[in-house]
Amino acid sequence: MGGGDRRGRPDGGQRHPPGEADARSAHPQRRRTCAVGGRRPGRGRALSGVTRARRGLEPARVAEVLVRRPEGRGAGRRGSGYRVGPSYVLTAAHVVRTAEGERPQVHVRFEADRPDEWTAPARVVLASEKADVALLELTGPVPPGVHAAGTEPPAYGAVPDTDELLPCSALGFPRFKLREDRMRRLDDGSPSQYRDSCHATGMISVLSNRREGTLELAVTPPESDPEPDRSPWAGMSGAAVWHDGTLIGLVSAHHRSDGLGRLAAVRVDRWYELLPRADLTLLHRHAGLPTSPPEPAALTPGTAGPGSLAHLPDDLPLRELDALVSALTALPTVSDRTTLALVLGSIDPVIAAMSPRSPALRPDVFGILRTCLRYRGTLDQLIEAIRLMEGDSAGVARMNTEAVELSRRHRGGDDDR
Repeated sequence: MGGGDRRGRPDGGQRHPPGEADARSAHPQRRRTCAVGGRRPGRGRALSGVTRARRGLEPARVAEVLVRRPEGRGAGRRGSGYRVGPSYVLTAAHVVRTAEGERPQVHVRFEADRPDEWTAPARVVLASEKADVALLELTGPVPPGVHAAGTEPPAYGAVPDTDELLPCSALGFPRFKLREDRMRRLDDGSPSQYRDSCHATGMISVLSNRREGTLELAVTPPESDPEPDRSPWAGMSGAAVWHDGTLIGLVSAHHRSDGLGRLAAVRVDRWYELLPRADLTLLHRHAGLPTSPPEPAALTPGTAGPGSLAHLPDDLPLRELDALVSALTALPTVSDRTTLALVLGSIDPVIAAMSPRSPALRPDVFGILRTCLRYRGTLDQLIEAIRLMEGDSAGVARMNTEAVELSRRHRGGDDDR
């Protein structure tokens, strides 16, 4: 990526890159889906006067957005989207953007290579470059069966502008999931290609990207970046981002300077600032967007946020710590006694005194966590120090998820220790 403020998009290496060409074939590559992890849907809540069940992410509604320029001029572009009504799909505006005066040829595909696979042509009825949101209308028939059943709009949500670390999920089609299908050959005998599914867990750092006005998603990074001029996240743009069963944004950019484990997403609550009233009305009518911004989940005053473990009781049973201990012991930083001692030495001296003593790792880690529970705030220090040592990895994503789940399970029992 260039220097300075140039921003990469997950549909290519630049903010508005040339479209992604189909490899080895004039036909669209077959893709399957990719997701960035989250929580199970909860019960409904009121959003701007509308009570809607938090059904959360439904894979059958995730769309591949395939864009071609008129008359096949130039390469095509790919993105992700989400079906928000019987005939409407949300995606990122830059996915369907073409040169002025051109009408892109847009198709959306669902459930690729599965029994319920279907594809339909679509037209762009709304595209805001400022908000980076687009609404597509399906112009072809919806097949009978499950896809023709009533498609309720999702519940929309927001996150608080506070010091929080929140779990999130998104389902899309990044380039690094490109695969060869040796069972299907092209005319020249070479394998055809498709993009397979990827379900990755992630965390939202709420206070990052405040100037840009986006959410920062910390996700499990791809293992390599073989094309410096092209993001491995190309094709993820437009994927719906979920938190606690609500749709809170759309993936919009991969800033290469942030590394492979960070994505940016436009926030649903910012649409109310960036879109004209006519566009908001259109999204309300066809996508179920509330007429006023959804309220962020309120936190109990005086308590730590969902990303903190400071409120946990000091007599927590060992079984409650088991999942977090399993995640921690799988990390190289923890399994290596030297680096673990280094981590412990970087936090409270009381915890540093708990440097590993026995050959068995799990009992030591259980003991370290129990000691941290007795000294409020030190467990957060431990987790943060491990994050710094490990960087982005699948193991850290698992640790983050287990820490958040542990925090949420015991939030109802907060006390004033």
